[in-house]
Amino acid sequence: MPIPLLALALLAGAAPTPGTADSAIGRWKTETRSGVVEIQRCGNSICGRLVSSEKLRTEPNLKDLNNRDASQRGRPLRGLMMLSGFQRDGDAWSGGQIYNPDDGKTYGAKLTPIGADTLKVRGCVFVPLCKTQTWTRLR
Repeated sequence: MPIPLLALALLAGAAPTPGTADSAIGRWKTETRSGVVEIQRCGNSICGRLVSSEKLRTEPNLKDLNNRDASQRGRPLRGLMMLSGFQRDGDAWSGGQIYNPDDGKTYGAKLTPIGADTLKVRGCVFVPLCKTQTWTRLR
């Protein structure tokens, strides 16, 4: 095999492969603050709850104090629904929302599994004002 063809074949094998939409189900370590989010099926969709975080490990009874809706500020952060409203979009989930308890805001979101153990989580105020995190599956 010629060298350029061999190099191309090796690179193709090293490229991340897309996962399936179902591979989003499970427990994920977030990119920031050592958060853990559990994603599960919710009817025809998926949803995700905050299981743990750096702050929750030191203060287990933390409340959603930054919520923009004052009536929601007393709810506990542990178990808080953070991901909701997603629709299957090929091998991804789109059209959903992600809630950020750090700023009390909800953003449009898309979840894209990359292989079995990586999840790209993209949150947008509006396109192109987006931020993408890489979450890692916990086993």
